[in-house]
Amino acid sequence: MTEEIKDEQVEETKAEESMEEVAVEEATEDTTAEEQTSAETEAAEEKAETMTHVFTGEVEGEVYSFDDLQGPSDEYSDDEYSEMMGMYENTLNEIEEKEIVHGRIVSIDEKYVVVDIGFKSEGIIAVNEFPSDLLENMGPGDEVEVFLDRVEDKDGQLILSRKKADILQAWETIEDSHENDSVIEGYIKRRIKGGMVVDIFGIDAFLPGSQIDVRPVRDFDAYVGKTMEFQVVKLNMAAENVVVSHRALIESDLEEQRQEILETIEAGQVLEGAVKNITDFGVFIDLGGVDGLLHITDLSWGRVDDPNEIVQLDQRMNVAVIDFDEKSKRVSLGLKQLQPHPWENIHDKYPEGNKVQGRVVSIADYGAFIELEKGVEGLIHISEMSWTQHIKHPSQLVDKDDIIECVVLNINEDEKKISLGVKQLEEDPWADILERFPVGSKHTGIVRNLTNFGVFVELEPGIDGLIHVSDLSWTEKVEHPNEVVDKDQEIEVVILGVDFDNRRITLGHKQVSDNPWEQYAKEYAPGANVEGEVVKVTDKGAFVELPLGAEAFISLAKATEEEFKEGDKIEAFVLNFDENSKNIELSQLDSDKTSAKKAKKRVQQADLETGAPTLGEMSGLGALKEKMEAEEKAAADKAKDEEE
Repeated sequence: MTEEIKDEQVEETKAEESMEEVAVEEATEDTTAEEQTSAETEAAEEKAETMTHVFTGEVEGEVYSFDDLQGPSDEYSDDEYSEMMGMYENTLNEIEEKEIVHGRIVSIDEKYVVVDIGFKSEGIIAVNEFPSDLLENMGPGDEVEVFLDRVEDKDGQLILSRKKADILQAWETIEDSHENDSVIEGYIKRRIKGGMVVDIFGIDAFLPGSQIDVRPVRDFDAYVGKTMEFQVVKLNMAAENVVVSHRALIESDLEEQRQEILETIEAGQVLEGAVKNITDFGVFIDLGGVDGLLHITDLSWGRVDDPNEIVQLDQRMNVAVIDFDEKSKRVSLGLKQLQPHPWENIHDKYPEGNKVQGRVVSIADYGAFIELEKGVEGLIHISEMSWTQHIKHPSQLVDKDDIIECVVLNINEDEKKISLGVKQLEEDPWADILERFPVGSKHTGIVRNLTNFGVFVELEPGIDGLIHVSDLSWTEKVEHPNEVVDKDQEIEVVILGVDFDNRRITLGHKQVSDNPWEQYAKEYAPGANVEGEVVKVTDKGAFVELPLGAEAFISLAKATEEEFKEGDKIEAFVLNFDENSKNIELSQLDSDKTSAKKAKKRVQQADLETGAPTLGEMSGLGALKEKMEAEEKAAADKAKDEEE
C-alpha cells in the first residue's frame, strides 16, 4: 500500500506542474511581452520549488488524475485549448536526439556554458568540453554547434555536449575524405608496433610503417610530433577503425613524374638519384618515382665485396643508364661507367720489370690476386713466390688484405691479365749455384726430411739436395734412410750433380769415403781363405762379418756345421765374389774348392786377354755408371714430386 500511495503522490505532483504550465499559457494571451517574461520566470521559480519539494507523505490540495490533466481546462473550450497549444508548439524548434544542432550562448561562467537551442528549456555544457582557444573567443549571443544527447533527463534537463559534436563532425569529415579521396591533416602522436598513431580531429587513426613514405623508413621516432597530410585508405565506422596513408599522396604526385621519366629514358643517359636501399647484390636508386638497380659489379671497376663500401643510404649521386626494358620497366644503372677505364694506357702505368705495390684481394690454390688499383688486378703465381722454398699454398706467405711489393712480369692487355712476381725482388740463389756447390765438392748439411727413397739435406737456407737411399752406404743394404740417419742430424755429403733447370741437387753420403769394394776385390777373390764372425742367422744360412768390414753369406748347404749361432767364429773360403751386386758367397765344402779355383782362373785369364782397362775404357764405364745412376735418381725425383 505504501508503494501505491507514493505513485499516486508522484502523479499528483506531475498534475500540479501541468496545471501551472497551462496557467502560464493563459496568462500569456492577456499580458504584454514583458508580463509574459515575468510570468514564465514565476512559473519557473514555482517549478523549481515544486521540484525541490520534499514529499512528507501527506496529500495537500485537490487530487487530479492523469486523464483530468490531459483534458481541456474548464475555463477554455476545446477549440481555444487546441489553438493555444498550437501557438506554443510553434515557438519550439523541431529537433531530434543524437544530432548536431545550432544554439546560441546565453551565458558563460567558470564551470558551465548555457546554450539555447530554441527548445522549451536551455542546456548546460561544462566549459572543459570546449577547446581553450575557442572558449576564449566565445561570448553571450554567439552561435555554437552542439550535440543533442537527450531532450530530457530524469530531472527534465536538456542534455547537450560540445565534445560529442566535435567527435561526430570528425567522423563525418573522415568519412567524407574516405569517399572522395580528399586530403586531411593529422598529428602523429606516438609510435606503436608496426606504425604510428595519428590524431585526426581528436580520433586516433593508424598509420602503418609501410605507408609513411615511398622509401623505407629507418627512423620512425623522427616522425613523432609532426603534422602531415594523409589520405584515408580504410574506414570501419562500427569498429571505429581508421587507417591512413601518407605514401599514397606521394605516389600520386610521383606518378606523373614517373611517366615522364619512363617516356624519355634511354641507355647512355646520366641521371641523378638517391640511394633507396642497399642489398648484397646491389643498390636500388630512386630516380624520382622510378627505381633502378645498380648492380654490385657496376659500382666500381675494382672488386667490391660489400656495396656499403661505396655508397650510403639516402646519398644523392649521378648514375648512367646501362639498359632499359620497356616491357618490364626495369632500369639497369652503372656508376663505374662514369669513370675512365683503368686499363687505358696500362703499359705506361705499369711497365714490365717495374716494382709495384698492391693489396691481396683473393687467394687461390695456384696463387694470389693483387689489386694494383680499382679495376686492375694481377696474379702472383705460386711458382713466382720463392726461388728456393717449396710452397704448397700461397697462404704460407701472404694473407688477404696484405699490402705487398711485387714486380710486373707480363701484361696481356687483350685478356686483361697481369703476371706478377715476388721472388724477383731478390737475387736468384741458383744463378751461381755451380760456383758455390761444384760437382764433386764436399759439404756439411742438416737432414730436413726422410722419405722411402732418400734423404733431403739443407745445404744452406733455401737450398736443398737429395741423397738417394742407394748413396747412403757402400756396404749396407739400406731399406729405409732412418736406418742410417736421423732428422736434424748433421751429415757430410758430396755434390754428385746439379740440375739447374729443375732446381735440383743430387747428393751422396757414401762418396765421402773411398769405395771399399775395390779393396774387397783384391782380398776376397774366389778361393781366398777367410775367417769371420756370425752376425745374423736365417733359415737358409748365416751372414758373416769379414775383417775389412765386408759382409758375406754362407748357406747351410755349403757349411759343415749343422747350425749357426750369432757370435760363432767360422773359417771358410770365398766361393763367389760379385762387386756389382755387392755379394760375397762363402763355402766350407772341399768339393767347392775346385769350383773356386776354376772361377779364379777365369778371372785371371780375362785379365790377360783384355789387359788393364785404359783411361778411355774407365771413362766409358764411368759414363755408363753415371747414366744408370741418373735414371735411378730420375725415378726417385718423380716419386719425390708425387709425394710433395
